[in-house]
Amino acid sequence: MVFTYDTEVALASAAALVNTASEDPDPLSGDAGLTRFLDQEGFSGSRTHTAAELKAVLRLRETLRDLWAAGEEALVEGINRLLRTSRALPQLVRHDGWDWHLHCTPPEAALADRMATEAAMALADVVRARELERLRVCAASDCSDVLIDLSRNRSRRYCGTGNCGNRENVRAYRLRQSSSLMDTK
Repeated sequence: MVFTYDTEVALASAAALVNTASEDPDPLSGDAGLTRFLDQEGFSGSRTHTAAELKAVLRLRETLRDLWAAGEEALVEGINRLLRTSRALPQLVRHDGWDWHLHCTPPEAALADRMATEAAMALADVVRARELERLRVCAASDCSDVLIDLSRNRSRRYCGTGNCGNRENVRAYRLRQSSSLMDTK
């Protein structure tokens, strides 16, 4: 394990949030989609189910996308801004089958603030561990999704959809085959 369990979960959730932007149709285009996403990712705490809440989460999605590919200084500035604006106050909590882990906002804080602080704290762990190279953009030529490489040997190159790695492998295979056919002629 590279990071603590809750940090890995938060990083994966942040990447999943960012990657919803590349889906068509956007799964976060309405409250029902946001609810599905939050359930899938295991977010707890209060909800307002308002258009303003959804808009704040969509703004956070863009902010996290920008931070994912930022250099160290810009990433640190962004993390600090997220923590400052959400008034983060880290506390140890235990709930819903989770052992002790950090929450940085109370459960009644705005959803986007809770999501932002969770992502910011996880990204702060990445910076502190000097593991920025684990924050990646999919290596497939036709994909811009982000990923967190938690592999032991830092070898993950493609996003989690499964399609990108397979598509790139097929593309490389076909290229090798066409090159070998040309060599035999």
